[in-house]
Amino acid sequence: MRIHNLYVDEHGETHFRDIEVEWVTEGPGGKMSAMIPATGIIFRATPGTYDYAWHPAPRRQYIINLDGAVKITVSDGETRVIGPGEVFLVEDTHGKGHISQAVDGKFRHSIFVPIA
Repeated sequence: MRIHNLYVDEHGETHFRDIEVEWVTEGPGGKMSAMIPATGIIFRATPGTYDYAWHPAPRRQYIINLDGAVKITVSDGETRVIGPGEVFLVEDTHGKGHISQAVDGKFRHSIFVPIA
């Protein structure tokens, strides 16, 4: 399982990389990763007009898209469209940040899971 990771380097530039989930157990219910400590859960509804200029993430957090998509542009110029069912880990809490935009004017539901 792939997770998009948005991170900041030592020069304040933001980049994407992919993280593969490591499976630590497997049983009749399928594979599972190790538990990742989280501090809460936030439900979000984002309108199809969403267009948020350069900003850093407010905290380290996983974002899980339930429906709709979001287009993210990082400071090195890479843009990714992260669709329904995809997960991304934002860690650019300082530096230049990123741009977030709705895709095709569609409403999006997502879940934010803040981590330590």
